[in-house]
Amino acid sequence: MQQLLAPIYSFLKCETPDSWIEEAKKPEQLKGLLIDHCNCELKAAQTAMFLVRKYAIDKPSGKILLAWAKPYEDFVYIKERDVAAFLSKDSKKNELAGELVARKDFAHSDDLIQKMVRLIKEEFHHFEQVLEIMHSRGIEYRNARAGRYAKGMMKQVRTHEPATLIDKLIVGAFIEARSCERFAKLAPHLDDELKKFYISLLRSEARHYQDYLKLAQAISTTDIADRVAHFAAVEAELISSADEDFKFHSGAPSIIKAV
Repeated sequence: MQQLLAPIYSFLKCETPDSWIEEAKKPEQLKGLLIDHCNCELKAAQTAMFLVRKYAIDKPSGKILLAWAKPYEDFVYIKERDVAAFLSKDSKKNELAGELVARKDFAHSDDLIQKMVRLIKEEFHHFEQVLEIMHSRGIEYRNARAGRYAKGMMKQVRTHEPATLIDKLIVGAFIEARSCERFAKLAPHLDDELKKFYISLLRSEARHYQDYLKLAQAISTTDIADRVAHFAAVEAELISSADEDFKFHSGAPSIIKAV
């Protein structure tokens, strides 16, 4: 595990504050933590899907991606949810029903498709895994609004291409790296089921951050080190500064209320 996490700790400019871990350990916070984590997995898949649709594939392929996401989005946005039916092992919802055709006017289409489709599949699977844990514990799924962390990172994204894409990929790298760091730091304080589950996520989260970073550098015509350093500073400030809302990527707890 230490070998896996070493690049993560080098990439991030601060560790999760002990005060966040102390808050996350409290039994009354588990419900909110799992609900937010479940939403984060879905948002990660949706973000990657948006990047593929916008930059890498033709319009018919975009419809194939939307069809892939539809069962998940239908579940999330309807009020009457049948969790057991959604989680049925007979379901083939996490399968891409068709071949994606890469755009010819973007040199990195194939690489973006390859990396992001794998990420989307894994994030959808993680969403289902968290949902199943919640269901077994009598925790009802509900939508969660974006927190200060995600908003703070996205505010720093430049508004002209290809800088916008490059910055979004760098942001994706930091979100995945922070997720990996938090899973590892929180796991020892949880019950056996959640501890085993969070440790099982480390390898994929570590690869996701690397994939995002490799894509950003491949697409950029200049070294991205300065942009990575910029976002590293922003991310560290968001993680270490006081945050009134408790979420999976929130900062140091201020006055926190359990969900």
